[in-house]
Amino acid sequence: MFSGIVEEAGRIVSVKPGDASIRLVIQAKIAGRGVKVGDSVAVNGCCLTAVKVSRSGLGTKLHFDLLQETWRMTSFDGLEAGGSVNLERSLRVNDRLGGHFVTGHVDGTGEIVRWEKSGSDWVLEVRPPESMMRYFLYKGSVSIDGISLTVADVLPGVIRCWIIPHTRDVTNLSGRKAGERVNLEADLLGKYVERLIEARESSSANRALPSSKARRSGRAKC
Repeated sequence: MFSGIVEEAGRIVSVKPGDASIRLVIQAKIAGRGVKVGDSVAVNGCCLTAVKVSRSGLGTKLHFDLLQETWRMTSFDGLEAGGSVNLERSLRVNDRLGGHFVTGHVDGTGEIVRWEKSGSDWVLEVRPPESMMRYFLYKGSVSIDGISLTVADVLPGVIRCWIIPHTRDVTNLSGRKAGERVNLEADLLGKYVERLIEARESSSANRALPSSKARRSGRAKC
């Protein structure tokens, strides 16, 4: 579990396809501290398991194995050596929750349609998959490349977020541009509410159906 408060933008050392997986190696400083093999790290909002950790005077190299499903569901197929990714270590029980609950399970990718400065801040507009639009609401939460952001507007097919200079500076947003893809995770609470409502509606519909015997007699069973 994560909070969406990015600790740093790590540098991609290499992305190499293998027989069983794709090995991603990232150079980190802050987000590499204390990480051990088997620990979870959010990389652009995707929860990955560290399979190798090597430390030097330059910081920490974190090695991850990406399965084809992860490759398919995320924007990782666009990663290249020398690029940057947002990093966050998993939450501890006594940590402050500065953002919102982020699981690191990416729901889909969206396209940046607007990314520009507006006054002293920045405006980011992303086009999510149509199937995700129902999860976004005014002043709700969304994870974009692992960054916990507040939805400022829900437009036709697009969500808008306002970015303060600090967030732009400490994340990989500083190097982003329109047309690029980002990983999206909708608010977990919204998905639970949707599932509960679906279960309730399904249960109500089943209770309303008469039994086959009652249908044959022309009377509903009480």
